Amino acid sequence: QEYKWHLLKYYNLTGKPGDVQDLQVHEQIKHNLEAGHMTELVRDFLDPGDFYRAIRNIGINFFCGVPDSLLKDFCSYVSTNVSNSHHIITANEGNAIGLAAGYHLATGNISLVYLQNSGLGNIVNPLVSLAAREVYAVPMLLLIGWRGEPGKRDEPQHMFQGQVTAGLLETLGIPYSPLPDYIEGARKTLNTAKQYMDKHTSPYALLVKRQTFLPYKLSKQPGIYPMSREMALKIIVDSLHDNDVIVSTTGMLSRELFEHRVVREHGHERDFLTVGSMGHASTIALGIALNKPKRQVFCLDGDGSVIMHMGALSIVGQTSPRNFKHIIFNNGAHDSVGGQPTAAQNSKKFSLTEIAIGNGYLEGQSVETMDELRSGIQWLVETNGPAVLEVKVHQGSRKDLGRPTRSPIQNKADFMNFLSYE
Repeated sequence: QEYKWHLLKYYNLTGKPGDVQDLQVHEQIKHNLEAGHMTELVRDFLDPGDFYRAIRNIGINFFCGVPDSLLKDFCSYVSTNVSNSHHIITANEGNAIGLAAGYHLATGNISLVYLQNSGLGNIVNPLVSLAAREVYAVPMLLLIGWRGEPGKRDEPQHMFQGQVTAGLLETLGIPYSPLPDYIEGARKTLNTAKQYMDKHTSPYALLVKRQTFLPYKLSKQPGIYPMSREMALKIIVDSLHDNDVIVSTTGMLSRELFEHRVVREHGHERDFLTVGSMGHASTIALGIALNKPKRQVFCLDGDGSVIMHMGALSIVGQTSPRNFKHIIFNNGAHDSVGGQPTAAQNSKKFSLTEIAIGNGYLEGQSVETMDELRSGIQWLVETNGPAVLEVKVHQGSRKDLGRPTRSPIQNKADFMNFLSYE
């Protein structure tokens, strides 16, 4: 009866099963029903709303951070049910630590900071030089998506990060617990965290394993731009010269680029796929452009990635390589991890092209239609850099989009060989 209730509750949340995650949860609940009294074979699911209310019960009502795929259902619930004054999606994870510290200084209360474990590197400095008990003693609850969890299959860029996650927290002196996937266990763990934060006035971390939460769908804004990212990507790639260099950013864009090369039977040596290191594609491309001045270097970036480490634009502008061409696909969302909005979603108050030009880029254009894009990419190829082309696209990607079948080391070897030819 309990799992029949879970099944009904799940469908109230998501409707009929549609995507892969929905089907997986549906099949697991069916398996739970078949397991019956064999509780050791039963899989639990943590309802995002129940977990949110448990967090509120320990006195936390301010949320900030960077979205993650393992946390997307909880983040979607927070985005839907918490006001903008008490939930802020930050540019990067370090920003979130600073925001939580400011909130604590102003109110005396504790925040929840959410992030993927790949973002631990961005929070080390503010954690040890600001929030640590030995410095300003700022308590905060860290909710960390555990990509690359040992013993679980994941992408290459997450495997090493997953292995060192627990050790990093231990080195930082931050106690942690895995988040249980059932509400009674989650409440107990939250109470343990609260007692620690109250006693030691310092951070505590919860590690979230994959498929901990029941799905919760974020209501997405209807697309106002005619092109998808993949549609625009194909037009751009097919417009470039065989000798041009491409550095593509983290997430769906690199996957779409890889698949397009497969379909066109191009090979992959011209593309550096930045599968990790979100926000750093432009500086990777800059390093190449400065040292290969006879080659045109195109950085295919995303709005969330650019915003995460926006200071890179100033370095590009000040070094001013003529062969650096920056293409930013702007869908106003963290599309790869659930579709939560970025600051670029509000086009009336935010302009990526003006920001780039203000940092020293020579020229910039913004396009929305296929015809505008074709003209824009021709302009970008012919103009002197650093120059930026913003391509406004709608959210979403193909459900059957695959992943690169070549390892990062293979990609590196082929790419360096490609760069060696003038």
